[in-house]
Amino acid sequence: MNVSQAEFQNMKEEIVKDLIARLMDECDFTMQQAFDVVYTSRLFLKLSDPKTGLYFQSSGYVYSFLESELKTGSVK
Repeated sequence: MNVSQAEFQNMKEEIVKDLIARLMDECDFTMQQAFDVVYTSRLFLKLSDPKTGLYFQSSGYVYSFLESELKTGSVK
């Protein structure tokens, strides 16, 4: 399915917003910490690539990848 660059950006931003909110809620991160974790993660690089299709997935599904990154310590 083809989406415009603006649609892709909006979908990605919605997921990022949800990821940040979950980190703040579930991990007691400050907003700044949550932003830093999301934007420096390998997951964010994948989410930013439309070819991966992650922007089409639910934020819960995408969050599971971020959780895995946090548990293995591979978040930058």
